[in-house]
Amino acid sequence: MTALPEDIHTLADYERHAATRLPPAIWGHIQEGSGFHGAPDNDRIALDRLRLLPRRLTDLRGGSTAIDLLGQHHATPILLAPVAYQQLAHPEGELATVRAATAMGVAMVLSTLSSITLEEVAHAAQDAARQLAKPALPHWFQLYAQPDREATLALVRRAEDAGYQAIAFTVDAAVKRAGFPLPPGVEAANLRGFPTQQQVTGHDAILFGTPLTEHAPRWEDLAWLREQTSLPLLVKGLAAPEDARRAAEMGAEAVVISHHGGRVLPGMPSALELIAPVREAVGPALPLLVDGGLRSGTDIAKALALGAQAVLVGRPQMHALAVGGFTGVAHMLHILRAELELAMAQLGCAQVSQLGEHHLFRP
Repeated sequence: MTALPEDIHTLADYERHAATRLPPAIWGHIQEGSGFHGAPDNDRIALDRLRLLPRRLTDLRGGSTAIDLLGQHHATPILLAPVAYQQLAHPEGELATVRAATAMGVAMVLSTLSSITLEEVAHAAQDAARQLAKPALPHWFQLYAQPDREATLALVRRAEDAGYQAIAFTVDAAVKRAGFPLPPGVEAANLRGFPTQQQVTGHDAILFGTPLTEHAPRWEDLAWLREQTSLPLLVKGLAAPEDARRAAEMGAEAVVISHHGGRVLPGMPSALELIAPVREAVGPALPLLVDGGLRSGTDIAKALALGAQAVLVGRPQMHALAVGGFTGVAHMLHILRAELELAMAQLGCAQVSQLGEHHLFRP
């Protein structure tokens, strides 16, 4: 598109427009949760239940959304979550997304199941940074364990060689329902030549004894992976506080609280509800990131006030791609940063680190 629709002002507007631009099957795949229609949106309920308390007469001079995370500088506490098969939404797929992220100073976490190879995406990010005369961003690689450890290690080495600055090991999605057939021309580009993995279809499929459960990641795989790379290692998809503590004890530098967009298990708590118990379990130092239903700057401010260091945004990438490609993703990220800055100013915070429980109103 040469121009974005004039009535787009929020991420909800992108979602509304995307619904009219994508084939029904693709739209349904992007939007589906855990496969149980009518399940309540626990993330939205939890977000709307929280109230923010403005603080006045504070010094906002020199304000910034910048943070340091895992020894890396980020212009905002917003990262792009790993989202698979982005060519479903736009022909340029992850290339458009990473260029937009680079232009807006936002780090992207690239999915193992990207429809463009990790090397091509890294090159596009580096090329965009050169053209914009900006420093290279610390883009990360999201890793799915493969049935063969040699294949898993090959992905890690490729990510290291391509310049990715962290590995986000996803542990919650190896066993899930999946019945969407990819259209011609869309594939898991990073897995070309890898053995095909079976996925479960239908809600009455038997799981135990199948490759999904036999090859699902285990704690021993996390220990092995920690030994294979010197890059910062995040574990994504943890919910139980005890699991987060154990991951930290095994060398994970950060935990990403996530329920995989509601695709893995109905009835889970919202990501926001898990921040406090996970924080209590891991202590004050371990960075916590949150991925779950965040759609505005005030949503992000609430997550940060609860104790998260940063957030990841997933489906809005696909909505913005479908509506405006590169321009749409860049505009979507601009909206989020502008909304976050407004929320911080109203809360009396010149720095992200100043957000805390005292900004939450609990009657």
